[in-house]
Amino acid sequence: MDFIELEAVEGLRWSWNSWPKTKGEAASLVIPLSIMHTPLMEIADLPVLSYEPLICKGCSAVLNPYARVDYQTRLWVCPFCYLKNPFPGSYAGISENNLPAELFPTYSTVEYRLNRARPNWRSGHFPSPSSSLSSSLYSGGEAGSRGAGPTFVFVLDTAMAEDEFQVLKKEILHVVAQLPDSCLVGLVTFSSMVHVHDVSDADCSRAVVFHGERDLSPHQIQQILGTPHLQHRKFSNKASSQTFNFLLPISECEFSFTAAVEELTPAPPPAPGYRSGRSTGVAISVATGLIEASSASAGSRIMVFLSGPTTLGPGMVVGANLGQSIRTHRDLLKDRAPHYKKSCDFYRRLAQRLCDASIVLDAFACSLDQVGTAELRSAVESSGGWMVLAEAFASDQFKKCLQHIFQQDDHGHLKMNFDATIDIVATKEVKICGALGPCVSLLKKNSSVSDMEVGFGGSSSWKLGTLTSKTCLAFFFEVEGEQKSQAGPVFFIQFITRYRHGDGIIRLRVTTAARRWAESSRSPEIAGSFDQEAAAAVMARLAVDKIERGDHTDEVIRWLDRMLVRFAAKYGDYVKEDPTSFRLSSNFSLYPQFMYYFRRSQFTDVFNSSPDETAFFRLMLNREGVVGSLIMIQPTLFRYSFDGPPVPVLLDVSSISSDSILLFDSFFYVVIHYGSQIAQWRKLGYHRDPNHENLKKLLEAPVQDAEALLNDRIPVPKLIHCDQHGSQARFLLAKLNPSVTHDTLHASNTSEVILTDDVSLQVFIDHLQKLAVEF
Repeated sequence: MDFIELEAVEGLRWSWNSWPKTKGEAASLVIPLSIMHTPLMEIADLPVLSYEPLICKGCSAVLNPYARVDYQTRLWVCPFCYLKNPFPGSYAGISENNLPAELFPTYSTVEYRLNRARPNWRSGHFPSPSSSLSSSLYSGGEAGSRGAGPTFVFVLDTAMAEDEFQVLKKEILHVVAQLPDSCLVGLVTFSSMVHVHDVSDADCSRAVVFHGERDLSPHQIQQILGTPHLQHRKFSNKASSQTFNFLLPISECEFSFTAAVEELTPAPPPAPGYRSGRSTGVAISVATGLIEASSASAGSRIMVFLSGPTTLGPGMVVGANLGQSIRTHRDLLKDRAPHYKKSCDFYRRLAQRLCDASIVLDAFACSLDQVGTAELRSAVESSGGWMVLAEAFASDQFKKCLQHIFQQDDHGHLKMNFDATIDIVATKEVKICGALGPCVSLLKKNSSVSDMEVGFGGSSSWKLGTLTSKTCLAFFFEVEGEQKSQAGPVFFIQFITRYRHGDGIIRLRVTTAARRWAESSRSPEIAGSFDQEAAAAVMARLAVDKIERGDHTDEVIRWLDRMLVRFAAKYGDYVKEDPTSFRLSSNFSLYPQFMYYFRRSQFTDVFNSSPDETAFFRLMLNREGVVGSLIMIQPTLFRYSFDGPPVPVLLDVSSISSDSILLFDSFFYVVIHYGSQIAQWRKLGYHRDPNHENLKKLLEAPVQDAEALLNDRIPVPKLIHCDQHGSQARFLLAKLNPSVTHDTLHASNTSEVILTDDVSLQVFIDHLQKLAVEF
C-alpha cells in the first residue's frame, strides 16, 4: 500500500489504514487510531465547484462518491447515517451518464465556492470538473475585488539598534507596497509605552499613547481609542470616523502609512546595567482591541516584530535590571521563574480573544537573546500564526519568511486563508477523541464525540485562525462497541473544512475517506495497513502534548519506552526469551528507529536549547505534516563524492569521511559538512583551477541542493557550512548515531569519534529485543 500516493489524493495519512471492529482490539494496537490531516493540501486536478453542496438532513454530511443514488426517485442515501435525501430540482438531469463532480468515484476531495446561486441543470449536462475549476477561478478574481480585504496590524518594537530598525522599516514598507489596495493596515509601536498611530493624515503625525504597565480590558482599550465595539455602533447610523483613522485601506493611506513608518525612530538606549523597557503584552492586547472594534470581516493578522524580552507590564519575561538573568529550562523546572506562569496565563486569555475575533498572531523574534516566545507560544499556536526566530532583521531568514507570507497568486490575491473551521462526520461505530495542532475546540458535541479526550477534545468541530497548504492536524479516534457483527465491511470519515480563501470568497473543502474493518487486531490486513511514518509523527505529537500539559520529560520518555516495548512484543516474530530470534517485518522495522531518534531530539532533550527555542521547535512539530515531522525527528543525510551522484547514507558517525561532502537536513538547520581532505583542497583554491573542474562541481552540488531546501521551507532554516573537526561540525555530530565513541574507538577503523555517554542505535535495539521477548 503506497501511503504517499493516497495522501496526494486525500490529504490524509492514517497510522492504521484498517481498523479492528471492537474497542478492546483497537486498544491492543498500541499505536492509537489516528489520522494526520492536511486540510488544504495541494491536490492535482482538484475540482472547484461554483455551487452549494448538498447536505444530509440527518448527520450534516456532504454528498460524496460513497452515497448510494436512486436515479429513478432522485434520492441519495447517506453512507454515514443511511438517511434518504432528495435531490433538489436543479439536479433533475442526474443519471448514471450525467453525474455532478461530487459523485465522481475518483474525486474523494472536492471544493465548493459558497454564497453563489445553484445552477439549473434540469435539461442540460453537469459541467465537467475542469470547466468548473477554470470558471470558478476566473469569477473568483472578480468576486475577490469587491469589498474590504484582510486587515494587517504591524506591531513594532522600537527598542533596538538604529541599523536593525532601519532594516525592519524597509522590509515592512516593501511588504505594504505589494499589498492589494483593498487590504486594511494599522501601525502600533512600543517600548516602555505603546503608540497607536493615526494613519489618515501624512501632514500631521498623531498617536494614542498607552501606559506600558497597565493591563487594560478590551472595553477600556476601545474607549481610549475612541472606537466603540461594532455591536455598540451598529445601532447608530453615524459610525465613529476615528475608528478608521487607525485602520484604513491601502488605497486611502499608503502615503500616510509610509510617512508614519519613515518618521519612526528607535527608543533611547537604556541606562548602563539595565535592559530596554518593552511592553509587548500591552502592545499586542491594544492591537487586538483595535481589530475587535473594527468592522474587519475578511481575516486579520497582528504581526509582532520583537528584538528583546518583555520587561514591563503583562507578559513580562524578566526585569529591567541586568542583574536578573532570563529564565532557563532549569529555572522553569525548579519553579524559579517568577514571571513565567503569570505571563502564560495572560497570553492564554489573549489567545481566547484572538480566537473569538478570528485574528492571527505572528511573532518575528530577531535577537541573540530570548524575547519571551515561550510565554507567547499559546497565543501564536492557537491562532495558527507563524513564529520565526532569527539572529537579526537583516538576516535572510527573516526577509525570506516575510516575503513568503505575503506571496500572491496569479490573480493578485494573497495566498492567505482565514477563519477556518473543520468538522468531522464519521460512521456511528467511530468516535472522535480530539485533535492536536494549531486549532481550538469549538466544544460541539454530538453522538460521534467520545468521552475520552485527546488534546483538544470534546468536540466534532475545531476552529483555526488561518490555514496554509502545509498546515497539518492530528485527529484521534476510538472504536465503540464489542459486537463484531454490528459494523459493515467498510467505515467512512468525512472532513469538512470551511475557510475564507485569499480572493475573499468562502470555500468548503470536503474530503471523504473509506477504509475497511479488520476481523481482529492480529489479522494480516491490520499488519499490512500500518503506516510507521505517520505513527511516529502521531506519537511525537502525543509526547510533546504530555510534556506541555505538565508531565516531566523523563516520565514521558519512560511512557514512550513502555509503548515501544509493547509494540515490539506484539508485532515482532521471535522465540520466547531468545533475543537473537527477534525480527520485525519491513512495515514495522523503522518505527523503533524513529523512536530512538525522537528520544534524542530537541523536543525531549532540551539541553543546549533555551525555552524560546524549545517552544519554537514544538510549535513547528504540531503544525507540520508527516514528511516534515520525520525530518525533525530523524534528519536526512546525503553524501556527495567523486564516485557518482549524491546518495542517502545512514545518520551515523561512520558516514563521515575525509574525501566526501555531507548535506544534513534537520528541518531547522541545514549543514554542509566538508571532509578534511575536501576542505583542504577548497582552502588551497584547487576548485578555481580549470584542470579541477570536477572538484568545482562537487563543491557546487550540495550548495545548490541546500538552496533548494531553503527556498521550499518556511520558516527558513539556518544554513551552516563547516569542516570536519571544526567547531561548527557540532551541529552535525550532535544528531548522528554515536556508533563510534571514545569507548568503542579501538574496535573501529573510522577516523571520526563522538564523545558521548548516549547509547548507540544498535545498543538501543538490542535492549528493546531483550525486553520484547521477555514481555
